[in-house]
Amino acid sequence: MTHVISDWSEIDNGIVPIDDGELFYETAGSGPAVVLLHGGMLDQHMWDEQFAWLVNSGLRAIRYDFRGHGLSSSVTGDYAHHDDLRVLLDALDVPSAVLVGLSHGSRVALDAALAHPDRVTALALASPGVSGRAFTDPFLLEHIREQVAAIGEADGVERYVEHFLRMWVDGPHREPSAVHPGLRERLRASAEANAEVHADGLGAGMPLEVGAAERLSEIRVPTVVFDGDLDSGDISANAHAITLAVPGARRVRIPGAGHMVNLENTALFDQELHGFLSSLRY
Repeated sequence: MTHVISDWSEIDNGIVPIDDGELFYETAGSGPAVVLLHGGMLDQHMWDEQFAWLVNSGLRAIRYDFRGHGLSSSVTGDYAHHDDLRVLLDALDVPSAVLVGLSHGSRVALDAALAHPDRVTALALASPGVSGRAFTDPFLLEHIREQVAAIGEADGVERYVEHFLRMWVDGPHREPSAVHPGLRERLRASAEANAEVHADGLGAGMPLEVGAAERLSEIRVPTVVFDGDLDSGDISANAHAITLAVPGARRVRIPGAGHMVNLENTALFDQELHGFLSSLRY
Protein backbone atom coordinates (compact mmCIF):
# COMPACT_ATOMS: atom_id res chain seq x y z
CA MET A 1 0.00 0.00 0.00
CA THR A 2 1.17 3.51 -0.75
CA HIS A 3 0.04 6.59 1.14
CA VAL A 4 0.51 9.11 -1.66
CA ILE A 5 -2.17 10.37 -4.01
CA SER A 6 -0.48 10.83 -7.37
CA ASP A 7 -2.64 13.75 -8.47
CA TRP A 8 -4.40 15.74 -5.75
CA SER A 9 -6.05 17.86 -8.44
CA GLU A 10 -8.32 14.87 -9.03
CA ILE A 11 -9.95 15.37 -5.60
CA ASP A 12 -13.44 16.74 -5.94
CA ASN A 13 -14.85 18.83 -3.13
CA GLY A 14 -18.08 20.68 -2.70
CA ILE A 15 -21.16 21.49 -0.68
CA VAL A 16 -24.32 19.41 -0.29
CA PRO A 17 -27.46 21.19 0.98
CA ILE A 18 -29.18 19.68 4.01
CA ASP A 19 -32.05 20.91 6.16
CA ASP A 20 -30.97 24.24 7.68
CA GLY A 21 -27.44 24.06 6.34
CA GLU A 22 -24.73 22.47 4.23
CA LEU A 23 -22.24 19.60 4.38
CA PHE A 24 -18.70 20.01 3.07
CA TYR A 25 -17.23 16.90 1.42
CA GLU A 26 -14.22 15.61 -0.52
CA THR A 27 -14.09 12.59 -2.81
CA ALA A 28 -11.51 11.01 -5.09
CA GLY A 29 -10.92 7.77 -6.94
CA SER A 30 -13.28 5.39 -8.68
CA GLY A 31 -14.76 2.04 -7.87
CA PRO A 32 -16.77 0.89 -4.85
CA ALA A 33 -17.49 3.73 -2.43
CA VAL A 34 -15.97 3.96 1.05
CA VAL A 35 -17.21 6.76 3.32
CA LEU A 36 -14.98 7.91 6.18
CA LEU A 37 -16.88 9.19 9.24
CA HIS A 38 -14.84 11.24 11.72
CA GLY A 39 -14.98 11.41 15.50
CA GLY A 40 -16.80 14.03 17.54
CA MET A 41 -15.02 17.41 17.94
CA LEU A 42 -12.83 16.52 14.95
CA ASP A 43 -13.23 16.77 11.17
CA GLN A 44 -12.60 14.81 7.99
CA HIS A 45 -8.84 15.43 8.13
CA MET A 46 -8.41 12.87 10.89
CA TRP A 47 -8.60 10.42 7.95
CA ASP A 48 -5.80 12.01 5.85
CA GLU A 49 -3.59 8.92 5.99
CA GLN A 50 -6.36 6.46 5.10
CA PHE A 51 -7.93 8.68 2.42
CA ALA A 52 -4.74 8.57 0.39
CA TRP A 53 -4.28 4.80 0.23
CA LEU A 54 -7.99 4.12 -0.27
CA VAL A 55 -7.87 6.15 -3.48
CA ASN A 56 -4.79 4.23 -4.62
CA SER A 57 -6.49 0.91 -3.86
CA GLY A 58 -9.05 1.23 -6.62
CA LEU A 59 -11.80 2.59 -4.39
CA ARG A 60 -13.82 5.77 -4.33
CA ALA A 61 -13.01 7.50 -1.04
CA ILE A 62 -15.55 9.96 0.36
CA ARG A 63 -15.15 12.01 3.51
CA TYR A 64 -17.11 14.92 4.90
CA ASP A 65 -17.56 17.13 7.95
CA PHE A 66 -20.56 16.33 10.08
CA ARG A 67 -23.11 19.04 10.79
CA GLY A 68 -21.59 21.17 13.57
CA HIS A 69 -18.02 20.24 12.58
CA GLY A 70 -15.28 21.47 10.28
CA LEU A 71 -16.46 23.43 7.23
CA SER A 72 -20.07 22.20 7.45
CA SER A 73 -22.87 24.31 8.93
CA SER A 74 -23.40 24.71 12.66
CA VAL A 75 -26.36 23.05 14.34
CA THR A 76 -29.53 25.14 14.33
CA GLY A 77 -32.19 22.59 15.33
CA ASP A 78 -32.85 18.89 15.79
CA TYR A 79 -31.02 16.71 13.29
CA ALA A 80 -30.06 13.12 12.43
CA HIS A 81 -26.52 12.44 11.25
CA HIS A 82 -27.59 9.20 9.56
CA ASP A 83 -30.12 11.12 7.47
CA ASP A 84 -27.49 13.71 6.56
CA LEU A 85 -25.34 10.83 5.32
CA ARG A 86 -28.18 9.52 3.17
CA VAL A 87 -28.60 12.99 1.62
CA LEU A 88 -24.88 13.08 0.86
CA LEU A 89 -24.97 9.66 -0.80
CA ASP A 90 -27.94 10.76 -2.90
CA ALA A 91 -26.18 13.94 -3.97
CA LEU A 92 -23.05 12.02 -4.99
CA ASP A 93 -25.10 9.35 -6.79
CA VAL A 94 -23.78 6.58 -4.53
CA PRO A 95 -26.31 3.72 -4.19
CA SER A 96 -24.48 2.12 -1.27
CA ALA A 97 -21.13 2.36 0.47
CA VAL A 98 -18.82 0.80 3.01
CA LEU A 99 -18.88 2.97 6.14
CA VAL A 100 -15.65 3.41 8.08
CA GLY A 101 -16.18 5.30 11.31
CA LEU A 102 -14.23 6.21 14.41
CA SER A 103 -15.90 6.90 17.76
CA HIS A 104 -18.92 9.09 17.01
CA GLY A 105 -18.42 8.20 13.36
CA SER A 106 -19.02 4.55 14.24
CA ARG A 107 -22.15 5.59 16.13
CA VAL A 108 -23.42 7.29 12.98
CA ALA A 109 -22.44 4.29 10.84
CA LEU A 110 -24.42 1.89 13.04
CA ASP A 111 -27.46 4.15 12.98
CA ALA A 112 -27.22 4.43 9.20
CA ALA A 113 -27.00 0.64 8.83
CA LEU A 114 -30.25 0.31 10.80
CA ALA A 115 -32.15 3.30 9.40
CA HIS A 116 -31.01 2.91 5.77
CA PRO A 117 -29.82 -0.70 5.42
CA ASP A 118 -29.97 -0.66 1.62
CA ARG A 119 -27.34 2.10 1.53
CA VAL A 120 -24.70 0.26 3.61
CA THR A 121 -22.43 -2.41 2.09
CA ALA A 122 -20.24 -3.12 5.11
CA LEU A 123 -19.11 -1.59 8.40
CA ALA A 124 -15.61 -0.94 9.78
CA LEU A 125 -16.09 0.45 13.28
CA ALA A 126 -13.12 1.89 15.15
CA SER A 127 -13.31 2.76 18.87
CA PRO A 128 -17.07 2.54 18.46
CA GLY A 129 -19.74 4.63 20.02
CA VAL A 130 -23.22 3.06 20.06
CA SER A 131 -26.41 5.10 20.30
CA GLY A 132 -28.43 4.04 23.31
CA ARG A 133 -25.43 2.94 25.40
CA ALA A 134 -24.62 5.36 28.24
CA PHE A 135 -21.14 6.12 29.55
CA THR A 136 -20.37 4.47 32.88
CA ASP A 137 -16.56 4.78 33.18
CA PRO A 138 -15.83 7.12 36.15
CA PHE A 139 -12.86 8.57 34.24
CA LEU A 140 -15.09 9.66 31.36
CA LEU A 141 -17.92 10.86 33.58
CA GLU A 142 -15.59 13.12 35.57
CA HIS A 143 -14.14 14.74 32.46
CA ILE A 144 -17.61 15.18 30.96
CA ARG A 145 -18.68 17.02 34.14
CA GLU A 146 -15.61 19.25 33.84
CA GLN A 147 -16.41 19.94 30.19
CA VAL A 148 -19.94 21.04 31.05
CA ALA A 149 -18.58 23.30 33.80
CA ALA A 150 -16.20 24.94 31.33
CA ILE A 151 -18.94 26.10 28.95
CA GLY A 152 -19.36 29.86 29.15
CA GLU A 153 -16.24 30.46 31.28
CA ALA A 154 -13.54 32.93 30.22
CA ASP A 155 -11.08 30.13 29.48
CA GLY A 156 -13.86 27.71 28.61
CA VAL A 157 -12.72 26.66 25.13
CA GLU A 158 -9.21 25.80 26.30
CA ARG A 159 -10.50 23.81 29.27
CA TYR A 160 -13.23 22.11 27.25
CA VAL A 161 -10.72 20.97 24.64
CA GLU A 162 -8.19 19.80 27.23
CA HIS A 163 -10.81 17.54 28.81
CA PHE A 164 -11.63 16.23 25.33
CA LEU A 165 -7.94 15.36 24.85
CA ARG A 166 -7.72 13.69 28.25
CA MET A 167 -10.71 11.47 27.46
CA TRP A 168 -10.24 10.66 23.81
CA VAL A 169 -6.53 11.04 23.09
CA ASP A 170 -4.72 10.22 26.35
CA GLY A 171 -7.34 7.90 27.81
CA PRO A 172 -7.57 6.52 31.34
CA HIS A 173 -4.32 4.56 31.31
CA ARG A 174 -1.67 7.22 30.61
CA GLU A 175 -0.73 10.82 31.20
CA PRO A 176 -0.56 13.40 28.39
CA SER A 177 3.25 13.18 28.42
CA ALA A 178 2.99 9.55 27.25
CA VAL A 179 1.20 10.54 24.03
CA HIS A 180 3.09 11.67 20.94
CA PRO A 181 3.05 15.49 21.20
CA GLY A 182 2.50 15.95 17.47
CA LEU A 183 -0.64 13.80 17.58
CA ARG A 184 -1.97 15.62 20.62
CA GLU A 185 -1.43 19.04 19.05
CA ARG A 186 -2.91 17.97 15.72
CA LEU A 187 -6.12 16.90 17.43
CA ARG A 188 -6.10 19.91 19.77
CA ALA A 189 -6.06 22.25 16.78
CA SER A 190 -9.02 20.45 15.20
CA ALA A 191 -11.03 20.41 18.42
CA GLU A 192 -10.31 24.06 19.20
CA ALA A 193 -11.42 25.11 15.72
CA ASN A 194 -14.68 23.21 16.13
CA ALA A 195 -15.30 24.60 19.62
CA GLU A 196 -14.79 28.15 18.39
CA VAL A 197 -16.45 28.06 14.96
CA HIS A 198 -19.49 26.05 16.03
CA ALA A 199 -19.95 27.43 19.56
CA ASP A 200 -23.33 28.95 18.68
CA GLY A 201 -24.64 25.50 17.80
CA LEU A 202 -24.03 24.04 21.26
CA GLY A 203 -27.43 23.19 22.68
CA ALA A 204 -29.20 24.53 19.58
CA GLY A 205 -30.72 21.16 18.67
CA MET A 206 -30.90 17.53 19.68
CA PRO A 207 -29.38 14.62 17.74
CA LEU A 208 -32.05 12.15 16.67
CA GLU A 209 -30.66 8.63 16.90
CA VAL A 210 -31.83 5.09 16.25
CA GLY A 211 -31.00 3.48 19.58
CA ALA A 212 -28.65 0.94 18.05
CA ALA A 213 -27.76 -0.69 21.38
CA GLU A 214 -30.99 -2.71 21.35
CA ARG A 215 -30.92 -3.46 17.62
CA LEU A 216 -27.39 -4.62 16.82
CA SER A 217 -28.55 -8.13 15.93
CA GLU A 218 -30.57 -6.65 13.03
CA ILE A 219 -27.40 -5.67 11.16
CA ARG A 220 -26.72 -8.01 8.25
CA VAL A 221 -23.59 -6.66 6.56
CA PRO A 222 -19.93 -7.68 6.96
CA THR A 223 -18.60 -5.94 10.07
CA VAL A 224 -15.18 -5.49 11.66
CA VAL A 225 -14.59 -3.71 14.96
CA PHE A 226 -11.30 -2.11 16.07
CA ASP A 227 -10.46 -0.97 19.59
CA GLY A 228 -7.25 0.09 21.29
CA ASP A 229 -5.91 -1.59 24.40
CA LEU A 230 -5.37 1.81 26.08
CA ASP A 231 -8.92 3.08 25.55
CA SER A 232 -11.75 3.46 28.04
CA GLY A 233 -13.55 0.41 29.37
CA ASP A 234 -16.79 1.79 27.91
CA ILE A 235 -15.36 1.62 24.39
CA SER A 236 -14.02 -1.88 24.97
CA ALA A 237 -17.50 -2.89 26.17
CA ASN A 238 -19.05 -1.36 23.04
CA ALA A 239 -16.65 -3.30 20.82
CA HIS A 240 -17.46 -6.51 22.69
CA ALA A 241 -21.23 -5.92 22.47
CA ILE A 242 -21.12 -5.29 18.72
CA THR A 243 -18.99 -8.36 18.11
CA LEU A 244 -21.36 -10.56 20.09
CA ALA A 245 -24.59 -9.20 18.59
CA VAL A 246 -23.81 -8.59 14.90
CA PRO A 247 -23.76 -11.90 13.00
CA GLY A 248 -20.27 -12.68 11.73
CA ALA A 249 -18.66 -9.57 13.20
CA ARG A 250 -14.93 -9.75 13.91
CA ARG A 251 -13.01 -7.78 16.54
CA VAL A 252 -9.43 -6.55 16.11
CA ARG A 253 -7.66 -5.36 19.25
CA ILE A 254 -5.06 -2.69 18.39
CA PRO A 255 -2.06 -2.73 20.78
CA GLY A 256 -0.31 0.42 21.92
CA ALA A 257 -3.24 2.64 21.01
CA GLY A 258 -5.90 4.61 22.82
CA HIS A 259 -9.06 5.90 21.21
CA MET A 260 -7.44 7.24 18.02
CA VAL A 261 -6.46 3.82 16.69
CA ASN A 262 -6.04 4.93 13.07
CA LEU A 263 -3.47 7.55 14.10
CA GLU A 264 -1.59 5.75 16.88
CA ASN A 265 -0.96 2.33 15.37
CA THR A 266 -1.53 3.36 11.78
CA ALA A 267 0.39 0.51 10.16
CA LEU A 268 -1.63 -2.24 11.85
CA PHE A 269 -4.93 -0.40 11.46
CA ASP A 270 -4.33 0.17 7.75
CA GLN A 271 -3.26 -3.43 7.24
CA GLU A 272 -6.39 -4.79 8.92
CA LEU A 273 -8.72 -2.34 7.21
CA HIS A 274 -7.17 -3.06 3.81
CA GLY A 275 -7.60 -6.80 4.40
CA PHE A 276 -11.24 -6.34 5.38
CA LEU A 277 -12.02 -4.21 2.33
CA SER A 278 -10.22 -6.65 0.04
CA SER A 279 -12.38 -9.49 1.35
CA LEU A 280 -15.67 -7.85 0.41
CA ARG A 281 -17.74 -8.82 -2.59
CA TYR A 282 -19.03 -5.50 -3.87
